[in-house]
Amino acid sequence: MENKVLDMYFIDKKKQIEIAKELNISKYKVSRIVTKDPRYNEEKEYRKIINKKKHIDKTKKYITKMRKLKRKLKKPNNDYAIMKLLHEQASRELSGRKTINNKAYRDWNTSAYNYNAKTKSYILKKDINAGSDVPRRIKWT
Repeated sequence: MENKVLDMYFIDKKKQIEIAKELNISKYKVSRIVTKDPRYNEEKEYRKIINKKKHIDKTKKYITKMRKLKRKLKKPNNDYAIMKLLHEQASRELSGRKTINNKAYRDWNTSAYNYNAKTKSYILKKDINAGSDVPRRIKWT
């Protein structure tokens, strides 16, 4: 069984979780078998490089898609494109993370901040009663 696990990982390039499901064994067992093999560190580095390339390609596609959508926004009477862009941006900013960055927070709460051109930053309005986790000043570059 160890040879089958190693072949699936190193030759078929399957993930450990896929191997575990296919062979109906625990993922920890697969991990123990795979990490003991001398080829493991080299394979791990190779997979990191491949995943990084995939991530870069996915990001480039997303940027291209957003640029096309922004070009559409410049055309008059395109409410649907505007709503779609706003929805996608909101989804990205609010999902997958426990916190959002200060710029995104300011974008979501535009009425709570005043822009100070001298300091090139947004400052929380004095009459706003906010918790300690709300940024008082957001530098805008």
